[in-house]
Amino acid sequence: MASGSPRVLVYGGKGALGSTIVNFFKNKDWWVASVDLFPNEDAHANIILTNLDNWTEQEKQLTSSVEDTLKGEKLDAVLCVAGGWAGGNAASKDFVKNCDMMWKQSVWSSTLAAQISATHLKDGGLLTLPGARPALDGTAGMIGYGMAKAAVHQLVKSLAAEGSGLPEKACVTAILPVTLDTPMNRKWMSNADFSTWTSLEYIAKLFFDWATNDGRPENGSLLEVVTKDNKTQLTNMK
Repeated sequence: MASGSPRVLVYGGKGALGSTIVNFFKNKDWWVASVDLFPNEDAHANIILTNLDNWTEQEKQLTSSVEDTLKGEKLDAVLCVAGGWAGGNAASKDFVKNCDMMWKQSVWSSTLAAQISATHLKDGGLLTLPGARPALDGTAGMIGYGMAKAAVHQLVKSLAAEGSGLPEKACVTAILPVTLDTPMNRKWMSNADFSTWTSLEYIAKLFFDWATNDGRPENGSLLEVVTKDNKTQLTNMK
């Protein structure tokens, strides 16, 4: 690919949304790196996370791997779409187990994406983190999920504040979707109204536009993503 091509790191680049983003940016002649538990064969570079039980050890591995991969080059965007879902209220037998899993999948990944951005993002670069619309309110039937996503929302606000450690004029934002149109969601919710689900291609194009400064939202924005009749609207929840 052309020397000097813009560079993006997709955290969670092997999942359904991550893979769509990797391919979208690659097709736009961006250099793309994927961070995940498994390699994405379409990415130009892969960083495979192997230490899944210790946050600081995972950070050491990731920091070293990113430095080796970038070799001093800066990133134009860091797009974190890592995460997962688990249900359960406080009476569930797996309540704490699920809370722990949600924290690892959402908060660990978002925090590490923020650290990568502080070190390797260009001035004026873009960092996106994965929020969730339900986490703006109580989530009694999925407490661990809501708690972790609410922490991500707070992280966005902290990173957007002065003195956060992000590069000059960097923009950090989170999208807050309701349901994404992924193969797994279709499998488990086969009777749902798919016209209210947000397409992965829509999110990929949205991130590309923001990465290229086309309609980029205000720094620190939490953007609700609502789809109705296959039409998607963004609302800044501040």
